[in-house]
Amino acid sequence: MPRPRTFDEDRAVDAAMRVFWTSGYEATSTQDLCAATGLGRSSIYNTFTSKRDLFDRALQRYVDRFSAAQLEVIQDTTLPIRERVRRILMPAVEPDPGEPAGCFVINTIVELGPTDAEVVGLLDRDHEAKLSALTDAIQAAQADGELDPEQDAAGLATCVFTVLGGLRVAARRGATSESQRIVVEATLRSF
Repeated sequence: MPRPRTFDEDRAVDAAMRVFWTSGYEATSTQDLCAATGLGRSSIYNTFTSKRDLFDRALQRYVDRFSAAQLEVIQDTTLPIRERVRRILMPAVEPDPGEPAGCFVINTIVELGPTDAEVVGLLDRDHEAKLSALTDAIQAAQADGELDPEQDAAGLATCVFTVLGGLRVAARRGATSESQRIVVEATLRSF
């Protein structure tokens, strides 16, 4: 008879997410995962079957958490579009101090994107959903007279997410909050 689990699987996935976010997939060892989760090697493999399975679950957790937050902001029609864009970008400038620098998604695209179609598919679907939602929000703002209707809504949405990615990469290399704010303000002038 198998022993019942004596740990919280969600907490283990969250702990693993932080390790993969910080170090990447290849550089993260099973020992690193054991240290972060407090689990033994056998518990990790019995629960998650492989390092890759745990990575996939951690990446999905990150995508779900951050995409939900971004979509909530994008779809908040009580806020002007410029404020919604500011709220999308500012977490890269003023990140939660308890989180690793940069972005787990960006780090993963750089590391695994060229060789892992499954990961790219997940991240592309996530990106397209947010890009489509922001494009729709920009078009609604144009229809309401809040933005110039001659601006390319899809181009503006793409610009926002490209800037966000750049801010996260810059944060990973140690960019100052002040230099990041300058980028956000320059972006907001497009709105």
